[in-house]
Amino acid sequence: MDYCVKFCVNDEPVELTVSGSETLLHVLREKLGYTGTKEGCGAGECGACTIIMDGQAVNACLVLAPEANGKVITTVEGLAHGDELSPLQESFIDHAALQCGFCTPGMLMSAEAMLRENPHPTREEINRNMSGNLCRCTGYKKIVEAIEDVIAKGVYEK
Repeated sequence: MDYCVKFCVNDEPVELTVSGSETLLHVLREKLGYTGTKEGCGAGECGACTIIMDGQAVNACLVLAPEANGKVITTVEGLAHGDELSPLQESFIDHAALQCGFCTPGMLMSAEAMLRENPHPTREEINRNMSGNLCRCTGYKKIVEAIEDVIAKGVYEK
């Protein structure tokens, strides 16, 4: 069965027809061209496809496309402002918190969602929040340091 869905991605309204069995990950990548959202495991275990939907970090591979109807979605492409990277993206670069880069979009989105909700998480809270995102290259030390640097700069203060 097909569904007409309307939602917003990175401040852009979207209206399209989707299959009831189609994932939001597929729609974002294949129909809308947001290829920063990666498919790793396809089972919600690696975090590579993490996006922010209505303020919450979710695995896009586990969301059926019709569930996105009426939602506000941010992908990694929505973190930058034009050609200017977000402070979190800059911090990942400054701290060499990436190597192959495959997990980086999901890491950024999980960290972004956490910091929007809690601009001063403890290291334990950071580790717990990031535990759903797997990295095979860097380990996690530099990723945590990049997040802590953004916290120290007060970027997410309300």
